[in-house]
Order: sequence, then C-alpha cells, then structure tokens
Amino acid sequence: MSTTAPSDHHVDGVLPTPMRRAGDRLPARQLPMRRKTDFVTRHSVSLIVPARDEARNIPWVFEQIPSCVDEVILVDGSSSDATVAVAKECLPTVRSVQQSGPGKGTALRTGFAAATGEYIVMMDADGSMWPGEIPHYLHFLDNGYDFVKGSRCIAGGGSLDFTRIRAAGNRVLLSVVNHLYRAHLTDLCYGYCAFRRSFLAELDLRSTGFEIEAEMIAHALRSGLRLAEVPSLELPRRSGRSHLHAVADGRRVLRTLIAERPGARAATAVATGEE
Repeated sequence: MSTTAPSDHHVDGVLPTPMRRAGDRLPARQLPMRRKTDFVTRHSVSLIVPARDEARNIPWVFEQIPSCVDEVILVDGSSSDATVAVAKECLPTVRSVQQSGPGKGTALRTGFAAATGEYIVMMDADGSMWPGEIPHYLHFLDNGYDFVKGSRCIAGGGSLDFTRIRAAGNRVLLSVVNHLYRAHLTDLCYGYCAFRRSFLAELDLRSTGFEIEAEMIAHALRSGLRLAEVPSLELPRRSGRSHLHAVADGRRVLRTLIAERPGARAATAVATGEE
C-alpha cells in the first residue's frame, strides 16, 4: 500500500504528513552559552592492589584495568614469587611499595598513604574482581557519593566463589552491621570499594587484617558519608589459594563491628576516665 494519499483522504485512519515549504522552516534555536561550572571535571584515580604471591594472577588483572585509572599501586606483602617483576613487566608505570607490616589491612593502609589520586579504588590481585567494573564505581563518586562499595547480593551482582560457610557468615555479619548502624546494606565482606581520598581522615583506619573492609564501612556509616552500593560479580580466584580464613577472620570482623559501633568509643573513654 502506498504511504502517500490525497490531502482530503487518509489511509487506515492515519492523516498524511504534509510536505514542508522552504518558508515554513523555523529559525535555528540559539543554544545558551555554557558556564565554566557546567563542564564535568575529570578526577584522578588511584587503584590500590595488595598482593602476596600473585604472580600468576597479576597479568590477567592488569590487562583488564580501564583507561580511567591514572595510577596503579601494587602493595607487595613480601612475596616469595615474581609478583613485583611480573607487575612491572605487564605495566611499566606501576608503582610498587612494600607494606609496612603483616596483614591485608596494613597493606591497604600502606597503599592509601601512597596514593595521589582524588579517587581511590581498592581491589584484590587474585582475579576475583573484574577491573572493568571500575567505571561504575566512579560514576557514583562523580555524582555526589563519598564511598561506593560492591555488592554481590543485588540485581546484576553475584558470586561464583561463595562457599556455604562464607555465605552464612556474610549474612550474619551483614545483619549485625545493619542493626548496629541502622543501615540497609545488602553485602558486607567484599573488598571491592572506591572512595574520595579527602575522606581518609574520616575513615580513620586502624585494622591490620581482613576486618579492615568492615571497619571502612562502619566508619563511613558512623561519619555520615554518603554511601552507595553497585552490583559486582565475584569470580573464582584464578590461581593459588586464598589467604582468607573464614572463621577466624569472621570473628575479627564481628569484634570490629561491635567495638566501632556508634557511641562505643565515647562510652569506653568515659569508663576509663579519659573524658
């Protein structure tokens, strides 16, 4: 059937579109001039990667790092393999620093102190976190949030490495943090996070082990930072064995959540006569 019809008829109840004359064209609308503040400022990004004996996993991780990352800091935990050498071979611009003591918490704090970017992203070196998700974290920082954490438990997220013990422990600890801090988080024990470096003082990090991830979230909530969760898919470790001890580290996380709950430090100070 033809798509055109005489002006006094219509086809299937649809009126034909009239042809425009040259004189019918409206003058081009003049766009307003932009102000300087209308342009989005590009923030510098530091990626902190703590690693110990991860030489076989580093190549995959480093080749996935997106171009929005300006600085990669590898925090080496006295590796006995070629972790540092492999990292430099894969990414010549990588900054390698030695952590100042044992434990993942110490490694992360060492990396945070060395970072120069306005935004800090932290992720593991074992291949369980995909660097391609980093832009999602930065999007929320760009739009007013102060601390962004990955969640395996919201739509679009998931885990291919959750054991029954880890999943059960995460649920228990999550219920504790949501109760103590009146929060509505969906995931807790997952160390894929990003935050504004200007808030390092508010985070007031002291932990030396895996519990630092819970400490960061607890202090962010207690300090009133604007926090967002983004979906993240946890992948299986690509090679080697995890340094996590589910039960022992879970206990440390629980002690940290209770000790750092709102008002706990003030109550301790009063009890000890410090105030």
